[in-house]
Amino acid sequence: MSFPKDFLWGGASAANQYEGGMLSGGRGLSTSDVITSGNKKTPRKITYKKENGSIETQPFSSIHIEEKVEFNCFPGYTYPSERAIEGAFRYKEDIALMKEMGFKVYRMSLSWSRIFPTGMGEANEEGLKFYEEIFEELIRCGIEPLVTICHYEMPVALTNQYNGWKSKEVIEFYEKYVKTIAQRYKGKVKYWIPFNEINCNGWMLNGMPSQKEADLELAHKHILLASAKAVKILRQVDKNNKIGSMVAYGLYNPLTCNPEDVLATWKKMQWVYFTQDVQVRGYYPNYKIKELENKQIDIALSIEEEQILKEGTVDYIAFSYYLSMCVSVDPEAKDFSIGNMNMGYTNPYLKTSEWGWAIDPVGLRLSLNYLYDRYQLPLIIVENGLGAKDEMENGHIHDTYRIDYLRAHIIEMKKAIEEDGVELFGYTPWGWIDLVSASTGEMEKRYGFVYVDIQDDGTGNGDRYKKDSFYWYKKVIETNGEDLE
Repeated sequence: MSFPKDFLWGGASAANQYEGGMLSGGRGLSTSDVITSGNKKTPRKITYKKENGSIETQPFSSIHIEEKVEFNCFPGYTYPSERAIEGAFRYKEDIALMKEMGFKVYRMSLSWSRIFPTGMGEANEEGLKFYEEIFEELIRCGIEPLVTICHYEMPVALTNQYNGWKSKEVIEFYEKYVKTIAQRYKGKVKYWIPFNEINCNGWMLNGMPSQKEADLELAHKHILLASAKAVKILRQVDKNNKIGSMVAYGLYNPLTCNPEDVLATWKKMQWVYFTQDVQVRGYYPNYKIKELENKQIDIALSIEEEQILKEGTVDYIAFSYYLSMCVSVDPEAKDFSIGNMNMGYTNPYLKTSEWGWAIDPVGLRLSLNYLYDRYQLPLIIVENGLGAKDEMENGHIHDTYRIDYLRAHIIEMKKAIEEDGVELFGYTPWGWIDLVSASTGEMEKRYGFVYVDIQDDGTGNGDRYKKDSFYWYKKVIETNGEDLE
């Protein structure tokens, strides 16, 4: 068989990188809003006010604050999510472009602070209506919404008051949020993801300034419990709902055949699998329990919490795949740098993107096989793509490099289905339209089939232009993945 006849072709985005309208429609500030712009050389920073009134910043990827501070937006700083790409005001135009390409599914996220401005109190009717209208427009155009409930943001008030996901109290606020949207959007949304890239750590996921390992593990426990509760709520509200686990699948390979490199690689892969093991199997795996014991980190689960995890297992596996990395125990090994992620060694056999990310299509086939073999659940790739600098020439963008990247990955997807028997039901490339980059906060790093006229210096009218890849992907969908030329 080739791609299933009902295969869900589409694209993906996230509210904090797409919507803009930071304080429009009753929306409150989120943790993603207080992160400044950056670029390949200058890291994005989080802005906050100390008790003495001074305004400070720290790089978002390594923030660590022990004292009480107030996270907020302040004059003199540029916050990309304030404008993003104006999706909050142009979504009908954008959905029309999705329809023209033939999308079957659109993976999007909700802004928690648009629905609950502080995360507390009563829901914002204007925010609920905003998403309701988006879902109705998608359905009218024959496009299935796939909704991420929490995609790298939460109301910043929950960080200022409760220290983000370090506090167990936040689970109750999230639970209320999920109940509200599950009831409001019943019959309009079938596919749900409780958290984006739930295996990651740091500010983006947990909205927590402390980076102590014990605090990070506690936050992960609370997030996993919240996710399990979301699964149960969504099923209770509508038995037709399908809920998935979503992880960042970074494929790690040993840099050499040294057995120590192989063992270190397996340890890295345990980090990749841990949260998914919990969400699929309903309990903490032994390797994680032993790791926590050895580090003397106590996140003891009560009998009630163990039952929550057991009852909240997922229906499918969603994952992002961009690159593969290498692992080595050799302190003399060189080039510990994967673009701006600094997560592993560069594979000498692979080419890299402009931002230093390794391009490994075969790694996607391996990832599909590893995941399907481990869990035997349906899979969907909800992020995959090439960040590149696009140049407009007389109103045209000739992004053959993006077409080449996507073609190579779709070919490997096809092999995984035809030759390996993997059950893959959908593909939503990241940034179907150009977005603000989450990692660098810039527009120059573009992923989309659609070019957005917004530049890093703030210029541009926001108009949309179809790239060559737009027409190519349209043909791919029309032929259900058969015509990739």
